[in-house]
Amino acid sequence: MISKEIISQLPKVELHYHLDGALRPKTIIDLAEEQSLHIPSHEPDPLAQWFHRGADRKSLAMYLEGFSITCSVMQDKKSLQRIAREAMEDLHNDGVVYAEIRFSPVLHQEKGLTLEEIVHAVLLGLNEGREATKVEYGLILCAMRHQDGKISREIAELAVDFRTRGVVGFDIAGDEYGHPPKRHLDAFQFVRDKNFNITIHAGEAFGIESIWQAIQICGAHRIGHGTRLLEDMTLDGSKIEKMGTLSHFIRDKRIPLEICLSSNIQTGAAPSLAEHPFPVFFRNHFRVTLNTDNTLMSNTTMSKEMELAAEYYNLELHDFERITINSMKSAFIDYEKRLEIIYDVVKSRFAPLKEQRKYN
Repeated sequence: MISKEIISQLPKVELHYHLDGALRPKTIIDLAEEQSLHIPSHEPDPLAQWFHRGADRKSLAMYLEGFSITCSVMQDKKSLQRIAREAMEDLHNDGVVYAEIRFSPVLHQEKGLTLEEIVHAVLLGLNEGREATKVEYGLILCAMRHQDGKISREIAELAVDFRTRGVVGFDIAGDEYGHPPKRHLDAFQFVRDKNFNITIHAGEAFGIESIWQAIQICGAHRIGHGTRLLEDMTLDGSKIEKMGTLSHFIRDKRIPLEICLSSNIQTGAAPSLAEHPFPVFFRNHFRVTLNTDNTLMSNTTMSKEMELAAEYYNLELHDFERITINSMKSAFIDYEKRLEIIYDVVKSRFAPLKEQRKYN
């Protein structure tokens, strides 16, 4: 099996990374003390454990509870800028060369910041991080499923307004139950009319109807999670005997699935790593990507997610290269930049590792 040492050296591409799910525990403590906010612990390790335990309850709704703490310290420009900069540093330290970072601006208005001020502060921190680390990024703005469609339309317009300043796409997040994506159709139609990019959380806590709506009604170019797509297939072991029209469409059109192994188990989207649909999708030529979702809540990194894939699904070096290139192909940045990162960064860094492994 590929070693942890080799995995740590791999160039990585991350497409599903929530900013408010990736704070450093020490940063939460610092900001909470500055702002006189109550948090479960003022020691980094116990605080991290509080988030980890809170996430591991097999329920998406329960998994999301920890975000009330992280969002509480993300209500001013200085804090948002710091958290965004540190996110880029943490990604760099994990070997990530390109990341798409997402967050919901409407969750950061408790102290009166405008949506534009919030996005500008995050972009300022991301740009500082890019300058220091050379990690490339794209920012995705999220609307929330439980909120009114007028708000999601406003976020869609905001995303398009910032498209030349680092924002690369629009998403809708939150608990799927009772909040189908089609309720926000006006926002999605606006984004489509502007030739902009859409990814939608779907098929995590709700079934294939959620995925179908995301693609066929709302026009998603990528699907966040998509684990329940397995319900559209008949299997013989890991081999697909029969696929429904939705599965065929997703595979034929090369619609990427943003897979997050650890969080899928923690939210109950998949019962266990052994039963996760990732190997079915991967071995049957769906375009799958590996991602962290929320590094703090899920106690993970891209390296850890790759280690799990190597251990449970016997992925080798060439498999990770394929997944990483597929992730980069699926990114929302310009075509020329995608090619540049694929050939000048991803392939060039994989090449010596593959050569070394060949002779070991």
